[in-house]
Amino acid sequence: MSKVVVHSLFSEFDINLFKTGKHYRLYEKFGSHITTVDGVEGTYFAVWAPSAKSVSVIGDFNYWIEGEHLLNVRWDESGIWEGFIPGAGKGSVYKYKIHSNHNDIKTEKADPYARRCEHPPKTASVVWDDVYDWQDDSWMNNRKKHNSLDAPYSVYEVHLGSWKKRVEENRSLSYVELADELVSYVKEMEFTHVELMPIMEFPYDPSWGYQLTGYFAPTSRFGYPEEFKLLVDKLHQNDIGIILDWVPSHFPEDAHGLGFFDGTCLYEHPDKRKGYHPDWKSLIFNYGRNEVKSFLISNAIFWLDQYHADGLRVDAVASMLFLDYSRDEGEWEPNMYGGRENLDAIAFMKELNEEIYKSFPDVQTIAEESTSFPMVSKPTYIGGLGFGMKWMMGWMHDTLQYFAKEPIYRKHHQNDLTFSMTYAFTENFMLPLSHDEVVYGKKSILGRMPGDEWQQFANLRLLYSYMFTHPGTNFLFMGAEFGQREEWNFQQSLDWHLLQNNYHNGIKTIITDLNKLYKKHPALYEQQFNASGFEWINYEDNENSVVAYIRKGNNEENPLIIACNFTPVPRNNYRIGLPQEGKLIQIFNSDAKKYGGSGVSNQKEINIDDIEWNYRPYSVEISIPPLGAVVFDFKS
Repeated sequence: MSKVVVHSLFSEFDINLFKTGKHYRLYEKFGSHITTVDGVEGTYFAVWAPSAKSVSVIGDFNYWIEGEHLLNVRWDESGIWEGFIPGAGKGSVYKYKIHSNHNDIKTEKADPYARRCEHPPKTASVVWDDVYDWQDDSWMNNRKKHNSLDAPYSVYEVHLGSWKKRVEENRSLSYVELADELVSYVKEMEFTHVELMPIMEFPYDPSWGYQLTGYFAPTSRFGYPEEFKLLVDKLHQNDIGIILDWVPSHFPEDAHGLGFFDGTCLYEHPDKRKGYHPDWKSLIFNYGRNEVKSFLISNAIFWLDQYHADGLRVDAVASMLFLDYSRDEGEWEPNMYGGRENLDAIAFMKELNEEIYKSFPDVQTIAEESTSFPMVSKPTYIGGLGFGMKWMMGWMHDTLQYFAKEPIYRKHHQNDLTFSMTYAFTENFMLPLSHDEVVYGKKSILGRMPGDEWQQFANLRLLYSYMFTHPGTNFLFMGAEFGQREEWNFQQSLDWHLLQNNYHNGIKTIITDLNKLYKKHPALYEQQFNASGFEWINYEDNENSVVAYIRKGNNEENPLIIACNFTPVPRNNYRIGLPQEGKLIQIFNSDAKKYGGSGVSNQKEINIDDIEWNYRPYSVEISIPPLGAVVFDFKS
């Protein structure tokens, strides 16, 4: 095999964009690209290592010998090393051997831009050409209506390694198998979107994928990159969107990863107060470095562009926003204005969202952000961070805390339940019952519910009914949709055998019906982020632990009426005020026998009375089931 040939994919314009942090398609230039030069087939390699005195490509094509294929450094002081190696092709396994000018250090690194990685625990990169014939034109051409903020958005969160296993073979499902089984299940359950916990390559299974080393490569645990594209394609062909969990907040110190890449702090911030995360024992990106910013934004764009992702859920945004996050006094340095905000990270997030929505206006970015930082989901042109949605962590915490209480005590804590409405429209909120709520001794969602078996399941049905009728979009972690009893264990499959039990099967049925209800009625989604879409009827009846409210869409003449009873005592002949006359029709009842309920219900049609109540001109008497929720529509 001959030596490295001088060759480049970079124009002078590319280099200028890279240096100024404005190149958002770096994956088209960096990494390994199979190509032909002067009629010879081979692979072009490019890597950023400004502190290197030499960079070799070592791999199975040169017996991993340093110096056999030395890359050429560019003359423009960009720090880019590049070259064409004849004969290296698809499937070639390689790393970069970097000899640093800094203390004569040598590092052996995986390619930050590799499209495929070896199956862990192996750590090398693989030359790959993941050509795929997409069949999702119908979805891609029309997905704006599926992903818009006034559309139903119900998300099923999945950890691919533990959703379902082939027990007899002791393995997880492959991308190809998931394209059949996961897709058909999500379609049956009527979810609108799937969110995958990080599928970018990662070395350590117990990290659940949140410690990345292969930012541009779907993990090889479940198959090839083009097989992951097949999974995305099949979801889209069945009108299901896909959101990818994306982690720009930190990265591990593994020897083959981004840390100390060229013998210096290249990707991480050199100041430990800004560059090291004490909670996760990981490194933090240097958001103020232009080339790093280009790397991260290019990575986000890559998954939207090359893999047709419909959105990114951005992990641990709070840890990026604040310099004092998880740090004691003296362990952080204030910004130039004396504040605790990380100005570089804030600028990065604004630029990230601006570029995503400019290039892909029909997707969403979703911030996992747990603080009261203002305007996370507001446009950057009015001072916001520019995300499409934000997780409503306060709702999650308060609601689960309320439901964990025995019903007899709930009348003293009704504010925990209703407080969310005081700030529900300050952001575009998503209601998350995520994987974080079913680990580390917190119990499963079902396990948090008090009472005997019947009451536990009735409480769970009530919780989900309240969630789906509360303003905001919905987010549910796998297993919660059928009442998984045990905490989530990433090493094991979900307990699918539980569906042989009527109560568990009832939870699965009610989630399916709630998704149908949510998608069918515009009152539940058209104004889900707008105060005009919600109105309390009664939130003050803490003695009976009852709340009632109205949900409205763009057509205010077709609202839905929701009433919830958080005690095991049926509330018969319970009067609620209404804005209009006519008749009510019960369209949903969480206590229906098909869900495992007791069957307390209302007659098919209920006449509305000309009696003032709850400061409204009309009213009606209804039955609210024990630990139940009912939804009514007005008869047209």
